[in-house]
Amino acid sequence: MPEVIINGPAGRIEARYHHEPSQTAPVAIILHPHPQFGGTMNNQIVYHLYYTFVRRKFSVLRFNFRGVGRSQGLFDNGPGELADAATALDWMQSFNPDARACWIAGVSFGSWISMQLLMRRPEIEGFISIAPPANLYDFSFLAPCPSSGLMVNGGGDRVVSTEAVAGLVDRLKTQKGVVIDHEVVPEANHFFEGKVDQLMGVVDGYLDKRLKKKAESAA
Repeated sequence: MPEVIINGPAGRIEARYHHEPSQTAPVAIILHPHPQFGGTMNNQIVYHLYYTFVRRKFSVLRFNFRGVGRSQGLFDNGPGELADAATALDWMQSFNPDARACWIAGVSFGSWISMQLLMRRPEIEGFISIAPPANLYDFSFLAPCPSSGLMVNGGGDRVVSTEAVAGLVDRLKTQKGVVIDHEVVPEANHFFEGKVDQLMGVVDGYLDKRLKKKAESAA
């Protein structure tokens, strides 16, 4: 898990990168929670998401948004962080030009940024959104959502209600050809404290289903 430094729009971006030797290995990037509430690339959920893609033979990158850890710059409440994410994906693709697939995952604030990037990058074919802050940020840009994916929230989350996430998912499901799965981890709070294993069980099951279906289609 080598440390890498990426030249970003606000200066250096601190990151961790796992590289798969296969030239066609799929790629994934992971976006962390809100920087002003302690979110970093070492967040427990981000860490587990990183390794769940590693185990499935992805080349994977997680990084600190501007102003976090050793990444330069200042928090920008969205636009700057989106630029950081786009730069990180560009970096990934420069090292993996023949990747057969591209995924993105985000946690809370990071899921909001990841969905914005999804709208701008048609090569992203799947996403994992953990605790998407549907009642705190505007997701109306997902019109239509271009790729299928998974949204997961905690049943005991007092920051983002299940109803808010369900409402977002219902709106997205109306888009033709796109399927948004929605799962709720019972009693889990916004940070899935004590429930990370259950959360990752949901994520692992979804990834295995999607990747198996793609493999069968390719065969």
